[in-house]
Amino acid sequence: MSTYAIGDIQGCYEEFRQLLLLLDFSPSRDRLWLVGDLVNRGPGSLETLRYVQSLDDAATTVLGNHDLHLLTVAAGHARLHRRDTLRSILDAPDRAALLQWLRTRPLIHVDGAFVLVHAGLIPPWTVPQALDLAGEVAAALAGPKHDQFLRVLYGNTPDWTEQLTGWDRLRAIVNVCTRLRFCARDGRLEFDEKRGAEHAPVGFAPWFKIPERRSATHTLICGHWSTLELRLEARVWMLDSGCLWGGPLSAVRLEDGAVFQVPSRQPLDPKPR
Repeated sequence: MSTYAIGDIQGCYEEFRQLLLLLDFSPSRDRLWLVGDLVNRGPGSLETLRYVQSLDDAATTVLGNHDLHLLTVAAGHARLHRRDTLRSILDAPDRAALLQWLRTRPLIHVDGAFVLVHAGLIPPWTVPQALDLAGEVAAALAGPKHDQFLRVLYGNTPDWTEQLTGWDRLRAIVNVCTRLRFCARDGRLEFDEKRGAEHAPVGFAPWFKIPERRSATHTLICGHWSTLELRLEARVWMLDSGCLWGGPLSAVRLEDGAVFQVPSRQPLDPKPR
């Protein structure tokens, strides 16, 4: 059995299936770890969501910001953006089942020395602490007040502190796990800069470059930051190699670190600069 971690698919279904062929993936034998952002911007969001759901325990996926955007739009608390490709899901006859399945995915998955999370973890958080905090969000999304939570999910504030309560606390946890790129040593997030590591604003750094990062006890497997492309470093694997803008779709085998890639069919978005 092999376990393959795959970067942001974002509706690039044909590339995803081509990558699985390259891996000789068998759901009866192998396992997939998906870093989130299954949907949006690519042309096959519905097909991707249906296929991953059909894999049952053979696939583990964590929520990304585009997945949460789908849930928020479906609940009527946000509008589709110009480049969104979510309409096929919203109009699908199995919409309710797909959204229910997506809403019950976790923010973080931990297995041995590996942590799967969409964007990353702020320096003050240990892995056990992050897993507990993600559990608070999972309980809210799966619970009877999930609609209230989705209504207030969007927002850049507040910054994380242990004293936060209520929706503010849950929103801060979601922002860390699904939107993190640059942050300060104390965990404050910077949301505006989306370019590469060399563009860090004053007082901020790429989250995985901060020496005091307490989650460095594990190897974090993430996506989200496409301008970094495929980046494999000690204790962090960044797997969003930008399939949307013409980069490859990437997979890494957990057992030995082997890398597998398939080319993009066509650029769907301009490459970020």
